[in-house]
Amino acid sequence: MEHSEESKQFLQEIEHLRQEIHRHNTLYYVDDQPQISDAEYDRLMRRLQELETLHPEFITPDSPTQRVGAAPLEKFGTVTHSIPMLSLANAMDEEELREFDRRIKRTLGTEAEIEYVFEPKIDGLAIEVVYENGIFAMGSTRGDGVTGENVTQNLKTIPSIPLRLFPPDPAIPLPGKIEVRGEVYMEKIDFLVLNQERELADEPLFANPRNSAAGSLRQLDPAVTAKRPLKAFFYAIGAIEGANFATHWEILTYFRTLGLRTNPLNKICQGIEQVLEQYQYLNETKDALPYEIDGTVVKVNSRHLQEELGTISRSPRWAIAFKFPARQETTKILDILVQVGRTGALTPVAVLEPVNIRGVQVSRATLHNQDEINRKDIRIGDTVVVQRAGDVIPEIVNVIESRRTGAEKAFAMPPRCPVCQGEVVRPQDEAVHRCSNPDCPAKQIGNLEHFVSKRALNIEGVSTKQIEAFVNNGLVRDAADFYFLKKEQLLPLERMADKSAANVIQAIAQSKRPTLSRFIYALGIRHVGEHTANVLANYFGSLERLQAASEEELTAIYEIGPEVAKSVSQYFSNPGTAKLLQKFFDSGVEIVTPEGVVTRQHLTGKSFVLTGTLTTYTRDKAKDLIEKAGGRVVSSVSKKTDYVVAGRDPGSKFTKAQQLGVSILDEEEFQQLLQA
Repeated sequence: MEHSEESKQFLQEIEHLRQEIHRHNTLYYVDDQPQISDAEYDRLMRRLQELETLHPEFITPDSPTQRVGAAPLEKFGTVTHSIPMLSLANAMDEEELREFDRRIKRTLGTEAEIEYVFEPKIDGLAIEVVYENGIFAMGSTRGDGVTGENVTQNLKTIPSIPLRLFPPDPAIPLPGKIEVRGEVYMEKIDFLVLNQERELADEPLFANPRNSAAGSLRQLDPAVTAKRPLKAFFYAIGAIEGANFATHWEILTYFRTLGLRTNPLNKICQGIEQVLEQYQYLNETKDALPYEIDGTVVKVNSRHLQEELGTISRSPRWAIAFKFPARQETTKILDILVQVGRTGALTPVAVLEPVNIRGVQVSRATLHNQDEINRKDIRIGDTVVVQRAGDVIPEIVNVIESRRTGAEKAFAMPPRCPVCQGEVVRPQDEAVHRCSNPDCPAKQIGNLEHFVSKRALNIEGVSTKQIEAFVNNGLVRDAADFYFLKKEQLLPLERMADKSAANVIQAIAQSKRPTLSRFIYALGIRHVGEHTANVLANYFGSLERLQAASEEELTAIYEIGPEVAKSVSQYFSNPGTAKLLQKFFDSGVEIVTPEGVVTRQHLTGKSFVLTGTLTTYTRDKAKDLIEKAGGRVVSSVSKKTDYVVAGRDPGSKFTKAQQLGVSILDEEEFQQLLQA
């Protein structure tokens, strides 16, 4: 399209204004060195708005004027992360952090000091932003690590998140695609001001800055999010096209050159003792920071060593969250109640005189079991010290015996289940008391809650109260009954209108094609968590093969111990389980095999160690292919290792394999083995 000379001049001015605004955003948010006043910045923005109003054909999605303007949503869509956003293991004291360092050295077979990157752990909401050719394309929350919520329009309203990346050198092209990960948060002063405004408007107050950040980002109307003073730091990378980095520090440096904000308190540390020095300093000065942090994150700097170390379950072996000591308060135990879980386990819970700990009102704390109560000599009426362990879970630290009056009462686990009056037993070698009644309603409701939960069958909109109503009205006795529900059966229930009933039926129908691992996990087999369910699904490939497996065969699987094997075997040998599974299939439930999963298990029982840089596969992809073929990837070489797969620049594991006579495969031989 031809433009007039005047239009070309307007376009040039528009581009100049956009680049200037971007430059000043970087100076303000990334470098903390503003060069113009707020009034001057506002004049630049107003001029750009005027020109774009005159020439709407020149408006682009990455223009600073386009941060707000999207229509409100009815609900958030979902986004599947191309690389899972893993959670971190925790270290709660110095010894646990030192053990993390020792474990890394053992795995790598070295005594040399490890270079770490030390980062403050922002207490906010984890996000991922995708840029395509430098333009903000999509943004999402972390969610469960695999799937998050699409909050693209809301993230666009946050000024410290650039809508467009600019390369440090115009001659160097931007990556075709880059996924950056960070944390959205709200500063303390902004949180206080927001709560003051909400109080004046007679609106409910946010408990703490993290809640206010999460609530603000998850508004269906982006205009509401735009009014909230949110900020973001970036600290990790997902997928990237056309760029490689030797260290994590290089990634953080690259982020800043692109205009992505990183925390100025990030440090490189030579060895774990330097990490501890930084931790102590930050712990002493954290209250002076403008934002909340709940600890630090320690990462191995070398990307090559990160690949060598790999991941375990849902967390990387090369990083750890080192939490600050929990905040403590004093309060009183008003009563001790007993909760009954889905396995029949009875858990004592202390009812507390409400106390505020770091912005969270704490009124209950788990007491775990009778042995724990006896060990701490906890009594009803005691004055106790309570803390949020890891700043999250309320727990009782100790009793203040000097405050006792003599009116305190000792607690003993009841002989009868508080829900069904069934006999309570304590199995041999267990610390937990259990209800022995197989038909206990608490077990029934707990199992149903587990079945519909997010990480199981993820049946959205089915709440605990609804499950209780289904059970009390005889509509649902087991999980398979969900799939036989009809809308007209739900309408007579309390607070169940036509639309909500239809939504429940639709959500149940959408869960009819689960993956094998999700289905196994949803069944609620004792000792079978998400990771174990995934191991079983990858090994057997079908529910039929798993059902037919003996306890001996199960025990032989890597990561399946005798206790888990016994539990799984007993579950599937129970005649009631066979009836339940048949009921699922009669209702139309169909277990699907995700695309690309290899059901042949020709590497069953074989162990692999990966070393060096592979050119055909990423480390995670190679591990995935091995596991799908029945093999397992281990971190260190021993006489029991079957194969070492050696890529470019293999490390000490290659040498050890030669010394032990372990079979070494190059990349071509590895491919041939996978395809055998």
